[in-house]
Amino acid sequence: MAERSQTAPEAGNDMGNDDAIGGNVSKYMVLPAGYCGQPRKGHLIFDACFESGNLGRVDQVSEFEYDLFIRPDTCNPRFRVWFNFTVENVKESQRVIFNIVNFSKTKSLYRDGMAPMVKSTSRPKWQRLPPKNVYYYRCPDHRKNYVMSFAFCFDREEDIYQFAYCYPYTYTRFQHYLDSLQKRNMDYFFREQLGQSVQQRQLDLLTITSPDNLREGAEKKVVFITGRVHPGETPSSFVCQGIIDFLISQHPIARVLREHLVFKIAPMLNPDGVYLGNYRCSLMGFDLNRHWLDPSPWAHPTLHGVKQLIIQMYNDPKTSLEFYIDIHAHSTMTNGFMYGNIFEDEERFQRQAVFPKLLCQNAEDFSYSSTSFNRDAVKAGTGRRFLGGLLDHTSYCYTLEVSFYSYILGGTTDAVPYTEEAYMKLGRNVARTFLDYYRLNPMVEKVAIPMPRLRKEKPPPYKHLLLRGPANNSPNSKGNKKSSVTHKDPSNSF
Repeated sequence: MAERSQTAPEAGNDMGNDDAIGGNVSKYMVLPAGYCGQPRKGHLIFDACFESGNLGRVDQVSEFEYDLFIRPDTCNPRFRVWFNFTVENVKESQRVIFNIVNFSKTKSLYRDGMAPMVKSTSRPKWQRLPPKNVYYYRCPDHRKNYVMSFAFCFDREEDIYQFAYCYPYTYTRFQHYLDSLQKRNMDYFFREQLGQSVQQRQLDLLTITSPDNLREGAEKKVVFITGRVHPGETPSSFVCQGIIDFLISQHPIARVLREHLVFKIAPMLNPDGVYLGNYRCSLMGFDLNRHWLDPSPWAHPTLHGVKQLIIQMYNDPKTSLEFYIDIHAHSTMTNGFMYGNIFEDEERFQRQAVFPKLLCQNAEDFSYSSTSFNRDAVKAGTGRRFLGGLLDHTSYCYTLEVSFYSYILGGTTDAVPYTEEAYMKLGRNVARTFLDYYRLNPMVEKVAIPMPRLRKEKPPPYKHLLLRGPANNSPNSKGNKKSSVTHKDPSNSF
């Protein structure tokens, strides 16, 4: 029988010493109490020792029931939400109940019909379990913590089954995606390494704009987008990929946007946390989205690098940093929506509402009624709040949130569960909304069907990648400154 991984438990774990969880289970076979024979089919093997995996402990309650414990974020026992693990050595028609027993949050979309994701070796497309097989309740057996239980029936003995909180999006997948874009050799797409994480993973910075905007000394309007500062918020990466895919496409709207704007995108601010399977924190246990005020170059190097770049652009008289959008996922609300800042200047406040109102018109899953503007003290260290205070009145800073679960279509009460494609569609609609904001619609009709151009030489050095866009050509200029087989009902079979 394989053992759990033996990393040391975090100091100050608030689950008690008897429940201390120090690492992920590794090929951990669960044998019935008192069993002494050879392992057999049906003695389940749990594993989370893979990229973005998370499962810290397994207790067998009965022949059919298992209590599963989420491994807390590294160096921070407070956050226990993300899970991602595999189960193998199953028996055909074996029925189980899995209880996730140590969530750190009480409110959850599981109360509203959300269900865990599942896939298997022979059915590699992620599916949501039927909500009727998922229960979320306060459990007296677990210190009155909230527990999420789900029933499942394994149907193929040779398959390895994988369960996750939401669609995983790993650091390796992200790197392969960027590698594939680089190989296309597009002359309007640049990738550079802005820095490295504590564990020496890349902090990638993408620049998407017409090559004409790279001229030294040209004025530029910059839209800066970041994602995955909270590593367990995987929908952020799908939305970000949707933005990127649209902006690099040959769609006429994308071509117009590249001609008039410079897009700077740092899609994965917390690569260590993503790799490790954390929900909210970095390797060292920091919630990076509370450290924008004074990020440390050694403890928060990715945040430090992005902040330095933004300040550098802000101080460039040729650069107008127009938008900052930080993409997140929300664990208790439906739809996409935004958080913005509150300003004493009423006109500035009203101008800030324009973009989310336009996005609401373009994206059926975006809710302006859920969008809110605040200056809560607890959010003071976030990118939105810090940069909203740093940048001048020509800049708008938002947090874009998207539900882990679903969106409600206008005029109905039915929840439509998000798919990977639906998340990416929201990203495409975010990108398209800049066309409306800058009133560039008439330009689209003038765009001829393009022939892709290849980059003939290496990208300019880093200093030239603080791009020079043709800012004043666009209206509304703000000035100089600144196998997809459907899974069966698990109550019958998978």
